[in-house]
Amino acid sequence: MSKKKKALPKVYRKFFYGFWVLFFLGIFSFSSIFYLASIGYLGEMPDFRQLENPKTNLATQIISSDNKVLGKFHFGENRIPVQFEDLPKNLIDALISTEDERFYSHSGIDFKATFRAILFLGKRGGASTISQQLARQLFVGIRSKNIFEALSQKFKEYVIAVRLERQYTKHEIISMYLNIYDFGYNGDGIKSASNIYFDKELDSLRIEESAVLIGMLKNSSYYNPLRRPELVKTRRDVVFNQMQKNGHLDQKTVDSLRQIPLSINYTPQSHREGIATYFRAYLQDFMKEWSSKNLKKDGSKYNIYLDGLKIYTTINYEMQKYAEESVKLHMANLQEEFFRQNTPKLNPTAPFLDLESEDSIKIFKNAMKRSERWRKMRESGKSEEEMFEVFEKKVPMTIFSWKGEIDTVMKPVDSIRYYKHFMQAGMMSMEPQTGHVKAWVGGINYKHFQYDHVKQSKRQIGSTFKPFLYATAIDQLKLSPCDSLPDAIYCIEPNKYGNPDPWCPTNSSGNYGGFRTLKNALANSKNTISAQLMDKVGPKPVADLARNLGIESYVPEVPAIALGTPDLSVFEMVGAYGAFANQGIYVKPSMISRIEDKNGTLLYESVPETKDVISAQSAYVTLNLLEGVTKFGSGARLRHDIPEEERNPVYRDVVTGYPYKFENAIAGKTGTTQNQSDGWFMGMVPNLVTGVWVGAEDRATHFETIAYGQGATMALPIWAMFMKKCYENEELGVSKEDFIGPEELTIPVDCEAIQSLEQDLSEAKDLEGLGL
Repeated sequence: MSKKKKALPKVYRKFFYGFWVLFFLGIFSFSSIFYLASIGYLGEMPDFRQLENPKTNLATQIISSDNKVLGKFHFGENRIPVQFEDLPKNLIDALISTEDERFYSHSGIDFKATFRAILFLGKRGGASTISQQLARQLFVGIRSKNIFEALSQKFKEYVIAVRLERQYTKHEIISMYLNIYDFGYNGDGIKSASNIYFDKELDSLRIEESAVLIGMLKNSSYYNPLRRPELVKTRRDVVFNQMQKNGHLDQKTVDSLRQIPLSINYTPQSHREGIATYFRAYLQDFMKEWSSKNLKKDGSKYNIYLDGLKIYTTINYEMQKYAEESVKLHMANLQEEFFRQNTPKLNPTAPFLDLESEDSIKIFKNAMKRSERWRKMRESGKSEEEMFEVFEKKVPMTIFSWKGEIDTVMKPVDSIRYYKHFMQAGMMSMEPQTGHVKAWVGGINYKHFQYDHVKQSKRQIGSTFKPFLYATAIDQLKLSPCDSLPDAIYCIEPNKYGNPDPWCPTNSSGNYGGFRTLKNALANSKNTISAQLMDKVGPKPVADLARNLGIESYVPEVPAIALGTPDLSVFEMVGAYGAFANQGIYVKPSMISRIEDKNGTLLYESVPETKDVISAQSAYVTLNLLEGVTKFGSGARLRHDIPEEERNPVYRDVVTGYPYKFENAIAGKTGTTQNQSDGWFMGMVPNLVTGVWVGAEDRATHFETIAYGQGATMALPIWAMFMKKCYENEELGVSKEDFIGPEELTIPVDCEAIQSLEQDLSEAKDLEGLGL
């Protein structure tokens, strides 16, 4: 006989039924609101196409030839998407352990966490899954402070999260979430954040660094590593605990990781900072012009800030870094010496030399009128008198120094005077066989000096123009480096080549006498020999050769060009010299290999532009002449090693990095202009041509003596330090071999052998005269 079940006491019955009524009512209400949200009753919902292609702005990447990111073009969002496969395991483990422990077992909503959050009012953790957080980032937006709107947003998140789970794999959701998150300081997405906070690519992140980034997902503006490092360290340790709880770390490892101090290597990514800033500025202008001529299929322009293009450049990341380091090291050293020689006591008109007071005032007034401060005041309607007065009032400002930026209070006119003291530099390095530009340094600091001294600036080039004259003479007259001419003042008569007066250049040393071989004359920049060669070939063929070598700037057809009177750019000079190292073939310098859209579709691919200019023999003989410059001429300091106790003050003060002790084949030429306003060095090895210019913004700013102001002192050390760094990195493959000669060489280049032969013939003739 079975026992009858005991009925629930009447007093509890209403609570029992009440609980289940409320439970099912809650389920019904939740389902109803969920349904209303899904049909858009609570606000617009993304359709299928939006879910499939969520709109995110992508920065354009500038990629080096060795596949490293040089920088990005972005407007507001500096985002570079990465695939799940590119994410390190410790980062994924940290993310799931901290943000969504049951990520792989739910379908967008974690009901267990949701009920826990409701029951304990969120005091034991939130309930938002990674899918919900992605939904909020992509489509919902910042949580409203209005409770009803916030609830509406929450239900929209639920619906979109479920839809995202149906649309994408778990791996895709993780990568989308980490790609979309804003980590602050232009750190849009995990890749940018890794670059900015640790100066690392994702695959190089250590576990403690991954934990910092995952900890920031809670609130990146609050958990800010730069402003609240202690708070971030505490949050990082919470991530460690969650990883231990989920079996990814053991206690011993966690204890060890907690002892590691927070180490942030902040590397800002802006257009004015980072590596290759001057090159990126040039590239930005190039891309704006390119995008106006190359339209999308729908007829619209590519947006270089939002469309996620990939620009593959010829710049080598390591070589660019070495170039910038060499410029920085030498220019800081040179600047210190310039300040020392131009104190108000030593030079009352500093930074200018031999300049009248009214000329100085004119320079300062012109500088004021070209400034951004002047432009803004003019747009606001201020009179010229009012604007000049503003430049005489002290204001807070941050100024550049080689020891770091200085916050100070200064009159704007005094800041102009201060900046006029600074020596500037331009440097470019190119592979002559391909025209690929490997390094581009347009100045000393882009943030404070934005004028580019590689392509934009054009300065007088001095004796670095002479190889064009010698090459013309060799190509036309088949002259040999061993041919000799008298070292005596030589005049070209008036009106012979458009010169109204007699042209009689003198040697800078003031010394004359005897005969000099062409090799010796070029090595020591003897103007007397240049005058004779110019008279033999005429200025027009020399100017034509320069133009055929890619020089687009104006080169007048007058004898004076032999001494380097034209104003040319570093870009033009490097391209032109490249033909000498490439057997007489000019290859136009190129900086971009190809451009792809965000999907990898090829949009542009460069095609080399070449021209046969001079014979391979003439090019090789010119190189032979230029090798003499670095063996026993103005570039010989590349090779010799003066004992320290015998070095003069110039070597001790400003020949940075000396001694260099190169032993390989180097063809080069120094250049120094009038009053030492410009110093040049052009240096070549078989597969790399590099040009360096150094000088001040105003030509009246210069060293007083040629010992400090010559190209061998101002520019050559940058080339030497750059090349030493390149040779230390054998992976770069910079050549130490001899230059490749032509298949047939009919012009003698071994002057020592010729001299020995002439001596033997002379002795034989003497013996014959004696009848012996």
